[in-house]
Amino acid sequence: MQKPVIAIIGAGAVGSTAAYALMYTLSAEIVLIDLNEHKCNGEVQDLEDAGSMSDGSTIRAGTIGDARQADIVVITAGIAQKPGQTRLELLKTNYEIVGSIMQSMHPIKKSTIIIVVTNPVDILTRYVQEISGLPNNQVFGSGTFLDTQRLRCSLAEHFSINPSSIHAYVLGEHGDTQFVPWSTAMIGTAPLCSFSIDEQALAAMAHKAQRKAYEIISCKGFTSFGIASAVATYCEAIIGDTKRVIPLSCFIEELSVCLSMPAVLGLRGIEQIVRPPFNAQEQEKLCASVQVVREQYAEVTQKI
Repeated sequence: MQKPVIAIIGAGAVGSTAAYALMYTLSAEIVLIDLNEHKCNGEVQDLEDAGSMSDGSTIRAGTIGDARQADIVVITAGIAQKPGQTRLELLKTNYEIVGSIMQSMHPIKKSTIIIVVTNPVDILTRYVQEISGLPNNQVFGSGTFLDTQRLRCSLAEHFSINPSSIHAYVLGEHGDTQFVPWSTAMIGTAPLCSFSIDEQALAAMAHKAQRKAYEIISCKGFTSFGIASAVATYCEAIIGDTKRVIPLSCFIEELSVCLSMPAVLGLRGIEQIVRPPFNAQEQEKLCASVQVVREQYAEVTQKI
């Protein structure tokens, strides 16, 4: 059976680490693409050494032409977030970079699934949906999946319960207006509100999940391992058609923006969006996220 082809555009810290994570997760042909061909070739050679100790994937350097025919395209290219810089401050430059990538990718294979990782991910995901020519369900962003995993690990530590048994989500904008709909959170089959924990502790966990990326960036200059593992999880869900529910940045038709919502991910990309029943306070927080993303998208599209 022919191996699926996964093209990663951007051989920086995130792209190269994602390639490494994929080599130990799937059996696929991984194509690493970057304008800096010298660096890209170095990353590929290093990854080849790692691949010699695994049984699954192969890796090679490639071009945008390879991405046109890939089964999955992962976009990580863009300037990195600097210490103290918000994701939205990255917007103008990364908007131009991603736009250039997408223009050079045409024509894209009709069945290709595109995963946008470059920040600010919600805005760039919508941009890629609009210019790719692909159905919206085949283009999604990394969104708040990693933030959700951070939150679940904090809850797991507090309750001494395996994180896989905790069903709580970080949703909305992948940024400062993200929120946790605590009213829908469950541990096993029991509502979180039936367990002994106060609102202050929950707020602290949500804040930690939101700010952890900034803390990592302040220490080492970038994040890579967590998001790379998330990329491997998305690709595994697609190639394996696992139908896993993952919070992803996806287009919400009635809101006309891309935001993170729980979504069923499978062979055809996003197969279903599972919107939780928010209470009034959570609905207000969702509206705040929508407003931020909508305003920023309108601003950048008017200026470019």
